Amino acid sequence: MPQTQPHRVTVIGGGPAGLMAAEVLSQAGVRVDLYDGMPSVGRKFLLAGVGGMNITHSEAYPAFLSRYAERAPHMAPLLRGFGAQTLCEWIHGLGIQTFVGTSGRVFPTDMKAAPLLRAWLKRLRDQGVVIHTRHRWTGWNAQGDLLIHSPAGEHVVHSDAVLLALGGGSWSRLGSDGAWLNILEGKGVPYVRLQPSNCGFEVSAWSDLMVSKFAGAPLKNVAIGLGDDKPRLGECVVTATGIEGSLIYALSAPIREAINRDGAATVHVDLLPSKPLDKVQAALAKPRGSRSMSKHLHSQLGLDGVKAALLRELTPAEHFNDPAQLAVDIKALPLTLVKTRPIDEAISTAGGVPFEALDERLMLKQLPGVFCAGEMLDWEAPTGGYLLTGCFASGRAAGRGMLEWLNR
Repeated sequence: MPQTQPHRVTVIGGGPAGLMAAEVLSQAGVRVDLYDGMPSVGRKFLLAGVGGMNITHSEAYPAFLSRYAERAPHMAPLLRGFGAQTLCEWIHGLGIQTFVGTSGRVFPTDMKAAPLLRAWLKRLRDQGVVIHTRHRWTGWNAQGDLLIHSPAGEHVVHSDAVLLALGGGSWSRLGSDGAWLNILEGKGVPYVRLQPSNCGFEVSAWSDLMVSKFAGAPLKNVAIGLGDDKPRLGECVVTATGIEGSLIYALSAPIREAINRDGAATVHVDLLPSKPLDKVQAALAKPRGSRSMSKHLHSQLGLDGVKAALLRELTPAEHFNDPAQLAVDIKALPLTLVKTRPIDEAISTAGGVPFEALDERLMLKQLPGVFCAGEMLDWEAPTGGYLLTGCFASGRAAGRGMLEWLNR
């Protein structure tokens, strides 16, 4: 009897989700062609490794899952199939060892993304995956075949199944420009508007002094809270337009939604989280004699530099004559944020293809044979390894879903 030809599939997008799906498919004997519009694959993945490749997080699964907020129920089956521990074991299989940092974050031992990506691409090519760079997907023709634009011109590609792993809408220079939204909308696929996530925020205006002397200054060992939630410890950076950094990124989703709802969001900054309010009040109540308040704050509380400047910027002048009230300000300094920084500056995006538009295999209900994975799905998570783990897990799930659909 004639031998059955292997299935041939197309993966659009060479980030972690697309590469992971290509691995699952090629290991099963499927012929995989992967297309990416950039000169090389994994560009945003490599950027994430600048300063230390935080690949995932070691915290217990219930807390880990909670980081995906309202999309946790949809991410749960993906993470059960390829969670943090499985991801680490997979990395070890590439010959890359990992370690857990003091914050619980997991890193490759050399802290770099490039060796991991090189080892992974070698494995994929050894498994027969063909990678086409500088090839941009532009949609479908009337027959349902893929249209691919390359330096050599337009190509028509027929495929038994397609995975779209095109990223969100941030860092467009690395390939994630959200152009796929219009293509899918034209096919009747619903989507949620893309918004910045893990992003900085703007204030209405800083004083000239704040901008000239403290733009770029780190706010270390502070705690920031929104509403009634417990303040988070960490650090962030004062910018010329507002504030950004890891502590703000962790709160970016609720801050953004508060701005969407109310036009502004007020967070409270604890400048001295290690000192309780009564201790701060007692320190400020001590006689300062002829010393200025600035010197008094420095000598009694070690408060100076950008922290002292922020206190001056955001506290009414009369509060400096009331030690009890000034202590309250130091422990809960109100900072009003009015908008996000532009989406292209964000680390990631919220919005995209909703899970409700997909079946349990991550296939579009509107377009049988077309699957989606990665950041183009409507979920978000903070930095700390959660974003990458979600991309890996969704790519793995989509690859397995494609196999099931092809072999049904």
